[in-house]
Amino acid sequence: MTDRAALMEMFRDLRGHESRLRRPPPAGDGAVFLAEGVRLVERTQAAGHVPKALMVNTEYTKAPPDLGCPVLHLTPHEIQSLTGFGAVRDLLAMFHRPPDPDPATVIPAAQRVLVLEGVANPSNVGTIIRSAAALGVDATLIGPGSGDPLGRRALRTSMGAALDHPWAISDDPLTTCREHGFATLALTPAPNALPLAQALAQMDGKRVALFLGAEGPGLDDATLRGADARVTIPMAGSVDSLNVAAAAAIACHLLASDRG
Repeated sequence: MTDRAALMEMFRDLRGHESRLRRPPPAGDGAVFLAEGVRLVERTQAAGHVPKALMVNTEYTKAPPDLGCPVLHLTPHEIQSLTGFGAVRDLLAMFHRPPDPDPATVIPAAQRVLVLEGVANPSNVGTIIRSAAALGVDATLIGPGSGDPLGRRALRTSMGAALDHPWAISDDPLTTCREHGFATLALTPAPNALPLAQALAQMDGKRVALFLGAEGPGLDDATLRGADARVTIPMAGSVDSLNVAAAAAIACHLLASDRG
């Protein structure tokens, strides 16, 4: 039995804890991730992840799910003071974090892959993974500077898609994709880039990895130079680019539709 003080210590300063972790954090003994809300907590457990502790808002009037782990009941004010989170969810569960998948176990069977480079915003990461899962992209590689798919906000925004959609970490995704026989396309708003639909039509059955960069700086120059082609989503009017998550959704649709 875990006492109340020990439970409270588990959940103390979670916001500060998140900010101190590198993206993505190292796995290993003691590594955890968080799931918020009843549906996501239940989905996380159903996906086979092992719960460590559950925090329940005292204003939540229904019976919390039985996760088989210690439960801590706190008021909304106590949750905010303890965790550092501004928003208060009905439930906040802490799960043991498994080792992150290796690219060699994720992408060999894939035909269409997204690659995130410097996409640090967790909401964008979660939305992109949700789009990839919903629209039929086979896997996502998380490159340097990108957010953690199992981060609290990313997992919430993905609606749990990161629990099922294949993803892996790669410190050098361009090399990783080349070694696995992918044609590499770099998405950019540059006016001389090839429209993505046109580029995909020229792939002639090749496996494709599409690289997406952060809003503002975009992809690294080395990635733009090293990719097989630079591609774009044509814009109308005075708009020169889309939010990276919106662009990813369009790209995922095109990637999946081009399978033939």
